[in-house]
This record gives sequence, structure tokens and C-alpha cells, in this order.
Amino acid sequence: MGRIFTEQFAFSAGDSVLVIGLGRFGSAVAQSLVRLGHDVMGLDSDSERVQLWADKLTHAVQADSTKENVMLQLGAADFSHAIVAIGGDIAASLLTLMVLTELGIKDIWVKALDHDHGQLAKKMGAHHVVTPEADMGERVAHLITGRLIDFIEFDDGFAIAKIHAPSITHHKTLMESRVREQFGVTVVGVKRTNTDFQHATPETSVEPGDLLILSGPTRKIELFASGTQRKK
Repeated sequence: MGRIFTEQFAFSAGDSVLVIGLGRFGSAVAQSLVRLGHDVMGLDSDSERVQLWADKLTHAVQADSTKENVMLQLGAADFSHAIVAIGGDIAASLLTLMVLTELGIKDIWVKALDHDHGQLAKKMGAHHVVTPEADMGERVAHLITGRLIDFIEFDDGFAIAKIHAPSITHHKTLMESRVREQFGVTVVGVKRTNTDFQHATPETSVEPGDLLILSGPTRKIELFASGTQRKK
């Protein structure tokens, strides 16, 4: 999970990150970020959770993140990024977001419990909203249908996916199949059995059994993967 934050957004090597809420999601993100070389302060109101993660994070602190004076004393304003991973308490999540906004943190992520929570968080100053439960449900649904082998969707409706090459691309170059023009998605790369991954160019040919790495709007990727509808 931490790799998604680091690779896809403005996380530079060694950036400090404040993770608020050390439940299942928050602790997983925090631990991943530590492995990727970031200084991480984990914060939770539950002393048992803090004790559990004290030796695994750069710092772990028991504190009330909804109190601005407490956050100031902890030096929260000095962090490059903050992730609000509070689960089950929307009020505490939004109050914490308000505090972080007041402190002027430039990159704030919020774990949303549902769509309304996410929309409200954006209006209150969250720069990014993630809905891990909904996102995982979407990903599993795609995997079950067999259309997508792997799938990551971001909060702006943009996705990256790995799929089996649809029949409409077989025995053609990408220029000939006109994937981008007809479907509005971009083939980033092609992987053929027993060969190395290759970055796609207009001259790249596609054969049955090839795997394609795609980027583009989620719905357009779904249509392209189905191989039955065209979306101009």
C-alpha cells in the first residue's frame, strides 16, 4: 500500500510522513512507508496500538489528533505528508483533517468510510481520498470476471490495468488496431510469454496470449478489456 503513495504521487525519498490511526489500514501503510525509506510518525488514541507499533515505526505516539495544540506540540506541522487513517469515527477523521489543514500541511490523504465521507473530506481540504474497502471490492470484481488480471484505480477515475490482449488487437500493430483513437486508452507496454516486458510504440505488434499494460479512464479500460464495445 505504501508503494502506491510513493510511486504514484509526490513522495520524494526520505520524506517524513505522519500516519494518524494505526488500525489495519493505517498500520499497513505506515509499515510499508518505513520499508521504503521514509520517516514515519504513527499516532493513535489507543495506547495498546501505539505500544504494538512503537518498535516498528520511526516514532509512535498516543495523542488526540483532533486537538490543534496537541498536534503543534508534536511537531505535526513539520511533516511533508499526512495520512488520516482513522476508521469507524467520521467525526474524529474530519476534525483531524481540519487541524491538519490549519497547520498548513501540503499533502493530506484521508481514508474515507464511504462516498459521502470522501466528498466532505475533499470539500474540507483533503488533497487525496482513498476508499480501501470499496477499491478492493472493485478490484476483486474485476479479477473474478476474468477481464482484468490486475487493476489499480485512483481517486480521479483513472486506472492502470493488466489484461489479456483482446482479439481485436491480435496480429496487428498498435497503430493498425488504433486502440487509443477507438477506445480512449493507452497501451503502455506488452508482455509476451518467455520474453521481456517491452514499452509500447505504434509499431509494437500484439499476438494472442500477450499481456497488455493499460492506462486511462476506468470505464474505458473496462470496455476495451471486454472486447465487445468501442468507446470513441
